[in-house]
Amino acid sequence: MLDKSGIEAQLAQLAELSPKGYFVGLHIRFAAPLYTFQTYDQAWINHYTAQAYAMRDPMIAWGFSMEGATRWSELEIPDPFGIMDEAAKFGLRFGASVSCGPISSRTIAGIARADREYEEDEIATAIAIIRRLHDITEPPDSLTQAQIDALRLIAAGDRHAAAAAKLNISESALKARLTAARQRLLARTTAEALQRAKEYRLL
Repeated sequence: MLDKSGIEAQLAQLAELSPKGYFVGLHIRFAAPLYTFQTYDQAWINHYTAQAYAMRDPMIAWGFSMEGATRWSELEIPDPFGIMDEAAKFGLRFGASVSCGPISSRTIAGIARADREYEEDEIATAIAIIRRLHDITEPPDSLTQAQIDALRLIAAGDRHAAAAAKLNISESALKARLTAARQRLLARTTAEALQRAKEYRLL
């Protein structure tokens, strides 16, 4: 089961390093992260989204081409759309990028402040935090057969009572299996658990 309290603890530490906010995309697969956390100003998030910057962001491009960390001022990635200059207008004047994990499940993060460049020890701390987040959100490589059976019946359209009857178990036992699957997949709902199980190729 993924450790929600552990994730929250790491994000709290990251927030201390990021007076102007952070972005973390964990385990990016097929161009989309499995988990996303960010605290950038909502006005910047709205502007970034409206301009469709994600596919043109030099920070993201760097994250896919390199592992480790770098200050934004040292990215050395073309920025023809002036995204970094735009970010500065929203107070994200200084920042650092962190990237870790295999290209098939890459984690990319950015931290920002308005007053000064990040120091080496701060970047080292950010690297450690992001790597811990990457590790504790590693998708499971398996579910129990009981969890798989329960999820498959719900995916096929069975209601709880019908699925329980097909498995020859009580409805409460079925719900327990679904709850365990949700916890293992860090999903809030059974529908979300099903989606993630399919993405992880566990069903």
